[in-house]
Amino acid sequence: MSKLKTKIKEYRARFNMKQGELAEKVGVRRETIIRLEKGQYNPSLKLAMDIAKVFEVTIEEIFEFEEDEEDK
Repeated sequence: MSKLKTKIKEYRARFNMKQGELAEKVGVRRETIIRLEKGQYNPSLKLAMDIAKVFEVTIEEIFEFEEDEEDK
């Protein structure tokens, strides 16, 4: 099964942005950002687009699916 991998934490660091600030910009709770960064939550397409827009990149630059060894 594929696992969603995110670079949200990396982009937040580049933009000197806290989890709460990103959450406010995209209209979710801070806990949602925490869960996204830990790979515990798959975002809706709208949320993924909103996050990408904040960092002025494409969705693919922030989110990618990583295959498990079992899938290879």
